[in-house]
Amino acid sequence: MKLLIVAATKQEIAPLLNQLNATDELRTVSYNKHDISFLVTGIGMVATTYYLCKALRNSYDAVINVGICGSFNDNLELGEVVNIIEDQFSELGVEDDEQFIPFKEIGMDTDTWVSNTTKLESKVLDKVPKVTAITVNTVHGNEASITKVYNKFHPYVESMEGAAFMYVCAQENVPYVQLRAVSNKVEKRNKANWKIDLAIVNCNHKVIEILDDFNG
Repeated sequence: MKLLIVAATKQEIAPLLNQLNATDELRTVSYNKHDISFLVTGIGMVATTYYLCKALRNSYDAVINVGICGSFNDNLELGEVVNIIEDQFSELGVEDDEQFIPFKEIGMDTDTWVSNTTKLESKVLDKVPKVTAITVNTVHGNEASITKVYNKFHPYVESMEGAAFMYVCAQENVPYVQLRAVSNKVEKRNKANWKIDLAIVNCNHKVIEILDDFNG
């Protein structure tokens, strides 16, 4: 398979780059009969959209988004890997005094929600919990705003790139998966509770398992 692995930061795919001997100068490698390219977009929806669109000028059999996320759901453990199958741009809408109204609810024909309808054949991937997410410009760290956004959308997790990644892949009609690991709970900012390194290691390890399974 010809694969593209996408991350917002180099840190989020550092274990993969090291294991597959991909350097800054050479970001395309062969592994287990796969030709694998890497793309580091930078943080946020705009950078993800721009650089992913450029990368997809080349043809790929599948694209994998690798990263970390914050969890709204207490049933998800820190470090747990999830497969995000539905994501949305949760900030696209209007304010009506203290009420936030998504564009869809006021009849505006704007895509704010993306569902992954593609299918990658992998028994390993099938076992990864499937969850819903929101994509934000500002990660939540205020109790009132956390409660408000959760009551509105009931997401499992949030990231700063996911919906943009999914939207581009859907528009380009390329199979994809958004694979993330939980680095923190969505709560008042407390770095002492974060498990970023654990999340990155677990997510990268899961990608290797999937790459091995693709060849099976």
